[in-house]
Amino acid sequence: MKKLFNNLKVQFVILFLIIANVSFAQSSIYKLDKLLDSLFLLQKFNGNILIAEKGDIVYQRSYGIANEITKEKLTQESIFELASCSKQFTAMGIIILKEKGKLNLDDKISKYLPELSEYKEISIKNLLHHTGGLPDYMPIMDTVWDKSKIATNIDIINIFSKHKPKVLFEPNSKHEYSNTGYALLATIIERVSGQTYADFLKEHIFKPLKMKNSFVYNRRFSPKKIKNYAFGYLFIKSQNKYILPDDYEKTKMVYWLDGVVGDGTVNSNVIDLLKWDRALYSTKLVSTESLQDIFTNGKLNDGSIGKHGFGWRILDTKEFGRIAKHSGGWPGYMTYIERNMDTDKTIIILQNHNNVIMPTDEIRDILYSIEKK
Repeated sequence: MKKLFNNLKVQFVILFLIIANVSFAQSSIYKLDKLLDSLFLLQKFNGNILIAEKGDIVYQRSYGIANEITKEKLTQESIFELASCSKQFTAMGIIILKEKGKLNLDDKISKYLPELSEYKEISIKNLLHHTGGLPDYMPIMDTVWDKSKIATNIDIINIFSKHKPKVLFEPNSKHEYSNTGYALLATIIERVSGQTYADFLKEHIFKPLKMKNSFVYNRRFSPKKIKNYAFGYLFIKSQNKYILPDDYEKTKMVYWLDGVVGDGTVNSNVIDLLKWDRALYSTKLVSTESLQDIFTNGKLNDGSIGKHGFGWRILDTKEFGRIAKHSGGWPGYMTYIERNMDTDKTIIILQNHNNVIMPTDEIRDILYSIEKK
């Protein structure tokens, strides 16, 4: 009888825990729905969201329009420009080449980009950690580039070679986020591998991980028809409508910088990005040691810690634990990927309207059951 009572007691406890977990999940889903529904009604959210715990999808929603002309709605298959969330793929490409013995992270960039001998002290690792000191190529190109043409990475290199803009600081003495660095890393990938940046990522990352809806895409430079494509839009208040950034004077850079890769131009959807997330807990692409390097912030010359690993910003937080995250922004697109490496929780948000907000803090609080006063 005592044994039977104890068994019933154990079963009751298990049932209680199951009910509690279900109740928590339902409560979280309700709060997430309430948050995103309200933002959507205010035209402050237009995109896809996926949240996973230990690889299992616990929340997945689509809000809004993929194509303002056809009124095609977003689905979980919709493909978005990732903007700066592309940098994590560029960094992985470099690490893959390093593991193949094709380059070393301490190599100076002039070894692979001899046109940039002016910057002979900058290493590949500096570019990965955003500690190289190179100025941003975008304002420089805005001044000197013929905007009737579409620029590529080689054009950036040639302009830096010709005009020799001064470094902002000595390599590894400071940290400053750099699009220039990741564009140069893409060219290093091409020169070392003998492949285009797009083909290299396809062969070494997307195909092995079965990311069938992920690719490098330069929509104006090499246009093609893509199924489930989510166009990025700007809301023009004076016209009370959404337009493509190509048609707005202040965002014409989407045309004349469309040939540049490495700092952006990777396209994907939430489903593929979850596959990417799962692969980063394994050695499918690179070794455990390399993964540790990827998710470790760089150290500056004075011993202080920088703000980025390789293509990720790494945070050790008191409330949530260790987080790797990155956001992206380009006219028409806002993107966000967050990986909690202590609890294995993943947040992926892809949006394709410019007048939206990215409610990451609110979503994280709901996910971790944190009540803010």
